[in-house]
This record gives sequence, structure tokens and C-alpha cells, in this order.
Amino acid sequence: MKLTRLCWSFILIGMIGSSSLAVDKKDVATENQIQPPRPQTRCPVLGGKIDSSYFTDIQGQRIYHCCNGCSAKLIADPDTYFKKAAANGVLFENIQTKCPVNGKDIDKSIYLDYEGRRVYFASSSCIDKFAKDPAKYLAKLDEKIQHKDMKQHEKNSDSHENGHGGHRGGCGGM
Repeated sequence: MKLTRLCWSFILIGMIGSSSLAVDKKDVATENQIQPPRPQTRCPVLGGKIDSSYFTDIQGQRIYHCCNGCSAKLIADPDTYFKKAAANGVLFENIQTKCPVNGKDIDKSIYLDYEGRRVYFASSSCIDKFAKDPAKYLAKLDEKIQHKDMKQHEKNSDSHENGHGGHRGGCGGM
């Protein structure tokens, strides 16, 4: 009789333990669900509504602004704005055509989301190389677009008022 009670006690304890473990696993699974990134709608610098005529091409990404004055701030400290976007679940428009590791055409099915940037590669082996020295390969992405960005920046400076006085919309979030 005592042996039967002891067996039932162990079974009951086991059932209670496994049911609480199942609840914990469910909670963890719910917490770990990753929300898909959403497109940019706000200026990362001032938070105003983006205007597609103001943008900066940097590290393979096209980042839109609310006005021309925001570009210089973004260029001065891009990591801050990329990390802020990543924290808010925002993904900037990717403008890459070449792999930063081997220079070949990219395969849009092979990519890595790295601190607010979606970086595409030519092959999966390039991801491992990128992960060892991201700054080196992000700089390579800038080499390909730096000349184009400077022309766009000069065009915007010539045709639009410099500064933030004329931008539309409020500033709040991305």
C-alpha cells in the first residue's frame, strides 16, 4: 500500500513538473518569435515623415530623410542610426548589386541582417567571411556607391533649401 502511494506521488509530481515545463516552453516560443522587419516610413535622424527626394546611400542601403540637412548627421555616425532602426524593427531599402565579400552578383535568397542592415551575398560561404570582419565589408559596399551618393547630395543641395526649416511633418519615431 505504501509502495502504491509512493508510486502515485512520483507520477503526480512528474505530471505537474512536465505540465509546468510545457507552459514554460510555450512562453519562451512566444517571446522568441521574430517580427518581420518593416519598411522605413520616418527619418532616422529627426523622425519626420520621409521625403523620397532626400536620401543617403550608405553601406548598401538607401536611407530616406525628411529634409536635406539630415544626410550629414547620418554619414557622421551611421552605426547609431542603423542600430536605432534595428531596435525599432525597421529595414532600410537595400541597393546592393554586388557581394561585399567576393564582388560577384548577389543572390537575393542569401542574406544576413546585421545591425539594421540587410546585406546580400553571392554565396553562403561569404556570410562566414563577412561575420569575421563586418566593418571591412561594409566599407567595401560604400566604395561602390560613394561617387553616386556625392552627386545626389550635390544635386539636393543645389535644388533644395539646406537645413531643417522647410521640412514637413512632425518629428517622432521612425
